[in-house]
Amino acid sequence: MTEVALAEGGLVDAFDPRPVTSSEVVMAGRVWDVVRDEVDLGDAGLHVREYVRHPGAVAVLVLDDENRVCLIQQYRHPIRTREWEIPAGLLDVEGEPPWEAAARELHEEADLVAGRLDVLVDIRPSPGGLDEAIRVYLARNLSAVPEGERHVREAEEQGMPRAWVPLDDAVSAVLEGRIQNSILAAAVLSAHVAGQRNWSTLRPYDTPWPQGPGGSARA
Repeated sequence: MTEVALAEGGLVDAFDPRPVTSSEVVMAGRVWDVVRDEVDLGDAGLHVREYVRHPGAVAVLVLDDENRVCLIQQYRHPIRTREWEIPAGLLDVEGEPPWEAAARELHEEADLVAGRLDVLVDIRPSPGGLDEAIRVYLARNLSAVPEGERHVREAEEQGMPRAWVPLDDAVSAVLEGRIQNSILAAAVLSAHVAGQRNWSTLRPYDTPWPQGPGGSARA
């Protein structure tokens, strides 16, 4: 194992793509594809890696004036569980900035409009087998979507429950293993720390995302 000294500025992931000598789509899915690449790792040789190619996503942690977060419960078939989550969705609309996608998902999944959006945290949920990048926003200054303008939910979203939970209670549920959704966990823990730091860690809603979906900036 090689020991390295951190560069000035501290910890930062190093975007360092290795040459791909061949690539094929093993399965073309409705939302994402399974890809097989042969990667040149230099002295370590050529190796085949299979992964899910994902369009990327956004999520929204909603925080009201009483320091409560808005959670939704949705059935997730791969884990056979109705898990608690925060509003989230794919970046699947061509040309749509991520903050507009976040506002759309908030409208569609929680019947809410945010007067303020800030970038809370960026995450890569499973980089060993999935290239998905997720940007999580903090939504505040809330108002309700009028009844006649609400989204008609279908499939797993039909009849989706919503709950307002004190942020501290959500943090406890994560740390005790009672809720396990990775986006929710990253969001509530980040919000807890950010609040303790007087929200100084928040970034503007349109902060560039150079390591976002596809490794390209979304401005």
